[in-house]
Amino acid sequence: MSDSKGSATAALRLLFRPVARIMLRAGINWQELAEVCKATYVEVATEDFGIRGRPTNISRVAILTGLTRREVRRLRKLLQADDPETFNRMNYATRVLSGWYQDEEFLGADARPVPLPADGASRSFASLCAKYSGDVAATTMLKELKHVGAVVETDDGLLAVRTRYYMPTMMDPERMLSSGSVLEDMGYTVAYNLHRSEEDPGRFERRATNTRMPADAVPEFREFMEKKGQAFLEEVDAWLSEHEIEDGNDEKSIRLGLGAYWIEGRKREE
Repeated sequence: MSDSKGSATAALRLLFRPVARIMLRAGINWQELAEVCKATYVEVATEDFGIRGRPTNISRVAILTGLTRREVRRLRKLLQADDPETFNRMNYATRVLSGWYQDEEFLGADARPVPLPADGASRSFASLCAKYSGDVAATTMLKELKHVGAVVETDDGLLAVRTRYYMPTMMDPERMLSSGSVLEDMGYTVAYNLHRSEEDPGRFERRATNTRMPADAVPEFREFMEKKGQAFLEEVDAWLSEHEIEDGNDEKSIRLGLGAYWIEGRKREE
């Protein structure tokens, strides 16, 4: 048990370093971080550690987390009072761009996305957003996609798409939340693979790294990854679109996909 706990603590330090960097840059001090950690501990212990599928009772949450019953009660009330936001702007932006590349309504005879007028009941950016952007207004979506260079305005006043995926380049609050969802996805995959039974299939989790790379290889590797990585993700996206269920059957759907991320830094032993 002690070895397992020690390994978990060491893993937490590695996991927490990028989180600490983000939090420090955002001006979050350790007291604020501790409050978030306590609330999250209570939330996870309540939802994931119940017996026979029921939420965990206060006494068991207190035992699991090391908090007092009074503190668990307080944090539960805060969690219940907080109206949880759904941070889907990044997902909606990607859906809009992907729809522009795949939906026949917005494709030309060569099966490539066509430039669109901003407004119109059909074959316009407004109608594209009506189909794919959820509750995000078309004007808001257009402003963001222009900001990141995914959409540009042509000389004749039409809107042309330049990339299939939304790739934020600045660290603002919305993007910070999106980054949190990426870390969450990766973390859940790692946690599942650590605790799954021998009979359960593992979730894909692989890395390809080399600690003997020259620094001047970075530009070439970036070009290689932009080409190969993007092509692979587009293939994954096409497979997912081909197998998705029709609208109206949301109760039968799950979230499924694959992420890819860049690795660069000092040698681990340093």
